[in-house]
Amino acid sequence: MPKMWEALVSLGFLVLALYVGIMIFEVDPHVPMFIGVIGAALMALWLGYKWEEIEKSMMDGIYKALQSVCILIIVGVLIGVWINAGVVPSMVYYGLKILHPSIFFIATVLICSITSLATGTSWGTMGTMGVAFMGIGFGLGMNPAMTAGAILSGAYFGDKMSPLSDTTNLAPAMAGTDVMTHVKFMLLPTGVTYVICLIFFGVLGFLQHTSGAADLSAVEEICGALQGRFTISPILLLPPVVVIVAVALKVPAIPGIALGILSGAILGLIVQPECTLGTLLDTGMYGFVPETGVEAVDDLLEAGGLMGMMFSVSLTILAMMFGGIMEYTHQLEVIVNQLKKLVKGPAGLVTLTEVTCVVSNAVMPEQYISIVVPGSMYADEYRKMGLHPTVLSSALEGAGTVTSALIPWNTCGVFISDTLNMDVAQYGPFAFFSYTI
Repeated sequence: MPKMWEALVSLGFLVLALYVGIMIFEVDPHVPMFIGVIGAALMALWLGYKWEEIEKSMMDGIYKALQSVCILIIVGVLIGVWINAGVVPSMVYYGLKILHPSIFFIATVLICSITSLATGTSWGTMGTMGVAFMGIGFGLGMNPAMTAGAILSGAYFGDKMSPLSDTTNLAPAMAGTDVMTHVKFMLLPTGVTYVICLIFFGVLGFLQHTSGAADLSAVEEICGALQGRFTISPILLLPPVVVIVAVALKVPAIPGIALGILSGAILGLIVQPECTLGTLLDTGMYGFVPETGVEAVDDLLEAGGLMGMMFSVSLTILAMMFGGIMEYTHQLEVIVNQLKKLVKGPAGLVTLTEVTCVVSNAVMPEQYISIVVPGSMYADEYRKMGLHPTVLSSALEGAGTVTSALIPWNTCGVFISDTLNMDVAQYGPFAFFSYTI
């Protein structure tokens, strides 16, 4: 067994590499994570392990995440096909049509939720719909910090519950379950929180609403651009229903998502004049590149494709290489054994997991890392206590994904501040979903 200081050196080396890379040089976390893998491998050599053993431990770590890697790849194909087929544009269009000034905050939460559910990206939602709603809120005389809080709450609800989201796939990968089981497990607690969130913003809207005319020009511009490029039809809402029904019927994740791809492709070929088998194959591989003439719409719909998921896939592989070494050489075990002394029972373990996620968001300021590192650390402990892996994956999502927006120096906090022109200290008190989930 390694000594405590030896295990902490490996973990500290990873933290330092991520901090320097992300905070100082503002690079993506992949290469810093690989540097952390090198550090863990060097410590394994120091502990007396042969290279053949270290290499096998990395491969074993990757193997544990292969199902989720496959799902991520298939989800990339689904997003590209759904946008090309008009499924995602129809969801966004009908979501925007429910907007009404008298229920501005509630509508903001709902529309951002729909958009994020449809696209699987909170950042894309905030960078497009979020910017539009900030302007609309200004026209209505609404408190801009409250508007930003409503945008975040909707965007993160959709991100957390969408099978298309990379973090929603990453969390079950770390915990050892599949994305459909993970989403189904989160339905009740997240749904209750969401309803409370809507009530909260409904009260705020009632208190803040003014009788001034709203400037809905941004919404009309987006709807017009969607109609100009796609045939919008209620029938195109069927593929998401197919996926939801597949989840309800406990269809395994890969065939369930494949049914969504197939139904979307068939309807796209029927409904969209510009949708052909060739464009479906191309967007399934490389994603959709729109040319609507409206920058907000182009930014939102430029997504998907198998290659578009390589960012998350490659980070997952690197993270599992690190976790595989740390697990095989018992370095994680040493750290977890010390932390276990702080908890008693399953409730304590879940609390410790969530605290670790929040601390990871602060010291390793990247949303993905706050899921990867705690997931690797505690997966075995959940199994030993007889807890289903979805308990861990839900804790990782609830504390890792959504709290990243509340850390000013986290990549998510920085992105939101820059995009919505609003400091974390301003929107934080109204990011209701992030600290109640």
